[in-house]
Amino acid sequence: MASMSKVLGLIFANMHEQTLPELTKVRAMASVPFGSKYRLVDFPLSGMVNSGITQVGVITKQNYYSLMDHLGMGSEWDLARKNGGLHILPPFGQENTGIYRGRLEALAGAAEFISESDAEYVLMADANVIANMDMKPIVDFHEKNGADITCVYGSGVYSTERALCQTVLYVNEANEVYDVLARPAMSGQMNVALNVYVMKRRFLEDLIRESQCRSLYSFETDILQHKLHDFKVLGYKYDGYFEIIDSMKTYYKATMDMKIRDISREVFSLDTPIYTKVRDVAPAKYGIDCTVKSSLVADGCIIEGTVENSVLFRGVKVGKGAVVKDSIVMQDCVIEEKAAFINAIADKDVTISKNRTITGSADFPVYISKGGIV
Repeated sequence: MASMSKVLGLIFANMHEQTLPELTKVRAMASVPFGSKYRLVDFPLSGMVNSGITQVGVITKQNYYSLMDHLGMGSEWDLARKNGGLHILPPFGQENTGIYRGRLEALAGAAEFISESDAEYVLMADANVIANMDMKPIVDFHEKNGADITCVYGSGVYSTERALCQTVLYVNEANEVYDVLARPAMSGQMNVALNVYVMKRRFLEDLIRESQCRSLYSFETDILQHKLHDFKVLGYKYDGYFEIIDSMKTYYKATMDMKIRDISREVFSLDTPIYTKVRDVAPAKYGIDCTVKSSLVADGCIIEGTVENSVLFRGVKVGKGAVVKDSIVMQDCVIEEKAAFINAIADKDVTISKNRTITGSADFPVYISKGGIV
């Protein structure tokens, strides 16, 4: 069985941002707020830490200031260490590398960090999947079966619109991946890659060197598709709850899923917690005439109106007579008196003025950008 102390974790902070342009205009995908007090990076990072991985590199590209502020030295994840620990890896990490086009070029920029590690295996993950994933069985599966590449996938029913954002794997009974489709125009039951991959470090270093020589940059296209039959590529099926964030609609759905008790207990398990940056703020305050139903309310909120079926981040203020329903309200937003905010998403520091009404739908939630005043 593989020792998790010999596994290097890599998280790609800026992958898939084109699918969520509204929320990633001013921040990396990894630092998109989620679930009242978390960021998307908390999920793969906590999964790695809970599985025993003690050295993690976060590969960035752009808009990573808020991510650096959130991660700090990695103390909340017990990664503030002299040996191993958490490392932020910005672009231009090596000569002749810069703003990467795909995963292979991103890895080339972090090649020195990877080669200096004494890890035997490398586990790579993106920050666009909500799941509380135990990484140890994945690494054990990879080692036991002698795979060159292990791809983690989940099964579900997808529309053509969603499939156009996915990598679809065909896996036989022996767990061998025998075909890979990138962004196919298809619908129905399919196995979608959860963007978690395991390889031996030496194997990955060889891939990086060859890719640089051949000007290859897409791991999914240039390796999984074009070289699928040159390597032993296996699929590991993840059966727990997961949601791939590939649009505002799925971001909205995944956030609302956190209010479902069974899902919430699985994702935010007490045995394998999701860690995040701790902020010292006062508990939420509820006015005498307020009404709060089926909602997640973070600390620091002041609620004097009505909140139903919604998610409120830290420091949100809901005035008297105001209504927040089926909505996501991020940090330090203000919903003033007698305003209504329904089926909508407010980014940080948004103000909804008195008597204003903002209404969307579950399929097309209205989005108010950071710092907006309506």
